[in-house]
Amino acid sequence: MNHHNPLQNYYESHQEDARLTSRPGQIEFMTTMRCIEPCLAPGCRVLEVGAGTGRYSLTIAQKGYQVDAVELFEHNIQIFKSKITRELPMQIHQGNALNLCMFPDETFDITLLLGPMYHLYTREDQQKALQEAVRVTKKGGIVMAAYCMSDAAILQHGFIRGNTKSLIENGLLEPVSFRTHSRPEDIIALHRPSDIVLLRKALPVTPLRLVATDGFAHFIQDTLDAMDEESFALYLQYHFATCERSDLVGISNHTLDIMQRI
Repeated sequence: MNHHNPLQNYYESHQEDARLTSRPGQIEFMTTMRCIEPCLAPGCRVLEVGAGTGRYSLTIAQKGYQVDAVELFEHNIQIFKSKITRELPMQIHQGNALNLCMFPDETFDITLLLGPMYHLYTREDQQKALQEAVRVTKKGGIVMAAYCMSDAAILQHGFIRGNTKSLIENGLLEPVSFRTHSRPEDIIALHRPSDIVLLRKALPVTPLRLVATDGFAHFIQDTLDAMDEESFALYLQYHFATCERSDLVGISNHTLDIMQRI
């Protein structure tokens, strides 16, 4: 284990492959796919940056679309490769979201960043990852970037778990504004919707949608786990009906910013 790289240690010990199988994870996955699927068209090329163990890339490739997947960590790549069958139209590249030099400008119809923005801690790095994603996307193409949201983290990891005072004492949470600060050793970078808007404004894109991909699911996970299939289906209807409401997006654990390259 690499003691100097907290993020690598996290992915080598964390069951990333199972994250999207819990009911909150299922909601996040289904919501994200509901955003991706209408953008898929015959012959389109898709890039996923920060592909992890391949859940999204494999799903898209299994639908017959050409997928290139970029992943930073060898541990995730080995799990990913173990799932690929020879007939799938996809390639895996080891690489970093901050430098997609292996791809020319305007190569892809859809570019997905469904993980990198979770782990970039400076505005400079966040902007660079987004710029690279936009660069390799065709004009008129779609870029989707996922974020972890600060208010959900404050409520769940702060107040619910009794950690709020220590977060303030350690400089991770401002006591008046309740703005969060993230460091590499904290693994997750946190955002507000207003932060996402500022990052997006610097890009040659048109904003399309900002979607709460899991909404309140993590707050009520025990309730969701206890639901029968009929009740869970009804909750999904509620979630899909409300996941783009601007008054609710900021409380979600994860959001998806959907943009079109100009």
